[in-house]
Amino acid sequence: MTRDDDLGHGDIEAALAARRELGARYDAELVDGFAERIERAVERRVAERAALEQRRTSAVAGAGGRQLALGIVSLVAFIPISIALGVNGEFLALLVTLAGIVGVNLAHAWQSRRP
Repeated sequence: MTRDDDLGHGDIEAALAARRELGARYDAELVDGFAERIERAVERRVAERAALEQRRTSAVAGAGGRQLALGIVSLVAFIPISIALGVNGEFLALLVTLAGIVGVNLAHAWQSRRP
């Protein structure tokens, strides 16, 4: 659809002015033409919303696999880190590391959830 299909106050005023100039015998044609433009505008907006919803659904559908991969990588990374820090008695560093990994996973899960 083109920008010409958008409806505004100017279009309404033009239709009313045309009705005044042409008289009541052209009312049906004026109303039909205006109704067609309204229908095209509604159809365009519905199509835009459907396309937006499709893009959102596609993005959310792919997030499950990415979340699983991130969880596996997080566990694989945390195991050697926890062994190294646990052996050396660095429990505070171990907690900070764990909090960071959990934070990254939560942020990814929150970002990829459906609005």
